Amino acid sequence: MAAAWPSATDSTQASSFPRRWSVTSAPVAVSSSPTVRVPVVHAVTSDEIVARPDFIDVACGVMGVLGARGALHLRASRLAAARLYELAEALATAQSITGAWLVVNDRVDVALAVRARGAQLTSRSLLTADARHAAPTLALGASVHGAPEGVAAAAAGADWLVVDHAFAAATGIGEGGTRIERLVSCVTTPIVAIGGIRPSHWRALRMAGAHGVAVIRGIWDAPNAERAASDYLSSHDEASAE
Repeated sequence: MAAAWPSATDSTQASSFPRRWSVTSAPVAVSSSPTVRVPVVHAVTSDEIVARPDFIDVACGVMGVLGARGALHLRASRLAAARLYELAEALATAQSITGAWLVVNDRVDVALAVRARGAQLTSRSLLTADARHAAPTLALGASVHGAPEGVAAAAAGADWLVVDHAFAAATGIGEGGTRIERLVSCVTTPIVAIGGIRPSHWRALRMAGAHGVAVIRGIWDAPNAERAASDYLSSHDEASAE
């Protein structure tokens, strides 16, 4: 049975989804268990990406490919709150159908309002402890820049830590790789690497101790975003099997 999807202009489920796959299993329920199975591929947006006329269509396709092992991070710092909520509400429908997580960056209130699976905290967000107090069942990620900050965020209740500058085009694994290794020795919280990551980088990141990757251009600027998302998952599986 073909799944009903939100359109780019209407957050209801009135229109059918016109892409290359359909959902044949029941929707995946969102769990409030304190044990969080953090996704391994996080597709992160930007203001430019969410402004594309086909964004909702492509985003739903990416979430369908990733399933429960992936997350879509709705990040658009310049977007008005009303429009951010509209997009989040539309993507929350895809979350319930595909099992992929919707994670709202910075805005814990919007994540709670649309029943997103999680929120990603940044330097401009609530402190991790305050966000955990306000949203005890919401999965929370925290962007960190060093071991002390990561240890503090993990102790305050972060479910995963995002470390940037993982790869540099000229030199390979970047300074983020060193931070990942340091964090792994200090915390058991899953670490997600971001910054210039390609599918071929999975092996090095796994060796450094990373649990997952966060990707922007590698997915959204690819000729086929769904195929790119699938490539990241496949490369993860290959690296994990070694």
